[in-house]
Amino acid sequence: MRMTPRHPTGFNTDAHIDAPALAHPRACSCALHSRRLFGSAFLAGGAVALAGPALAQEGVQGDVGRESRFTKLVSAEQVEAAAAQQYAQMMREAAQKRALAPADDPQLQRLRAIANRIIPFSSPWNARAEQWKWEVNLIGSQQVNAFCMPGGKIAFFYGILQKLQLSDDEVATIMGHEVAHALREHARERMGKTAATRLGAGLLSGLLGLGGAGDALLNMGGQLLSLTFSREDESEADIVGMDLAARAGHNPRAGISLWEKMMAVSKGAPPEFLSTHPSGPTRIRDIEAKLPKVEPLFARAPRPERRFGPPPLRAG
Repeated sequence: MRMTPRHPTGFNTDAHIDAPALAHPRACSCALHSRRLFGSAFLAGGAVALAGPALAQEGVQGDVGRESRFTKLVSAEQVEAAAAQQYAQMMREAAQKRALAPADDPQLQRLRAIANRIIPFSSPWNARAEQWKWEVNLIGSQQVNAFCMPGGKIAFFYGILQKLQLSDDEVATIMGHEVAHALREHARERMGKTAATRLGAGLLSGLLGLGGAGDALLNMGGQLLSLTFSREDESEADIVGMDLAARAGHNPRAGISLWEKMMAVSKGAPPEFLSTHPSGPTRIRDIEAKLPKVEPLFARAPRPERRFGPPPLRAG
């Protein structure tokens, strides 16, 4: 009889969770057995304060384009509500499979500590983030994946922490990248483009008025974990994520070692011109090009008081 591997606390780290496995560190959430919302109370506990308006003008903000016009075609409130619903469903599924990390799990504590440092720097990128009910969870799956859904719903799969043996700075790089997707509303933009191409001008007018066509938008909520971001979205999330991690006291150079690890586990991936994502070498070059802008932020940032290590590799 084959026994399912379990964490010492009873957390199942080898469950199958129905969510897309993506080719980059983006994706998934888990069903929360004892659901915790991360709003102002979460940030109050040891959060890093913003260092004033001057700091917000530094970094890479000047390198990021304006909000896409397609985001105007869908309601941010509806996208965030759909994300919260889908996230909660995933949490329930993971909890039923004992694949949702308990609050005392060391790796979940690690993720929440890093998020606690990153989140305070989110509002200059998106004012709505101050009202988001942030959640951070860990799912017991061997997928190499992580994500942040609209509205601040963060989840990591155990596999990305274990298989890549991530340092705290590398975790912060991934988390910053995923949070950047949410802050820059890339999912909302993609849904807006879908609405523009599929629904037609007549239905769009009703959608903008939130009439009966609003139901069509809500039905699109199921796409949130299967949306494919463009190369431009991915590149933007990389540099915004570097900025967030650096301000939070995590070394932005970790993006280089992270993508070296990602390339090692992604052998056989299609060449860049066949992919919607920039290749590993391209991402590393882009990271290196932005380091002069974000390293001064890191140099001034307070360092984390506590450091964590990755979970042990699986035996055999």
